[in-house]
Amino acid sequence: MFEREYSRRQLLALLPVALLARMANAAPVRLLALGSVVHPAPRPGITAARVLTANRLTNRLAEPVYAMVREIPQVIDGIHCYCGCAGQTGFHSLLSCFEGDGMAQHCQICQGEARLVHRLNSEGWSLSGIRTSIDASFADAV
Repeated sequence: MFEREYSRRQLLALLPVALLARMANAAPVRLLALGSVVHPAPRPGITAARVLTANRLTNRLAEPVYAMVREIPQVIDGIHCYCGCAGQTGFHSLLSCFEGDGMAQHCQICQGEARLVHRLNSEGWSLSGIRTSIDASFADAV
């Protein structure tokens, strides 16, 4: 689905997990992941003030996604990030990935989630519906 670069050490560490998931049939693992994700509540009054601007990005290809995020920070703030950063200190939501050092500019999962959220929001989907779609599309990324 999305390409992600891994070091040799990371691949070797993931190999046993991948083999176990394959042997145990990946479908139950996916259902477990879907049921265990809790999307954050959007923070009242959240703005895009901390989202990196185009002149602060080192990856110019990420500019369109950052512009999308700046349009709907209150929606993006209510979405769980599936790239693995959600457990880090200071991270609240997918919006956090586009703030600070802007790690999302190098992460296809963060960018993919943001693009999908932006599209669904522009089509009039509810936050609940967007969350369900994100879960169905990105739960396998875990």
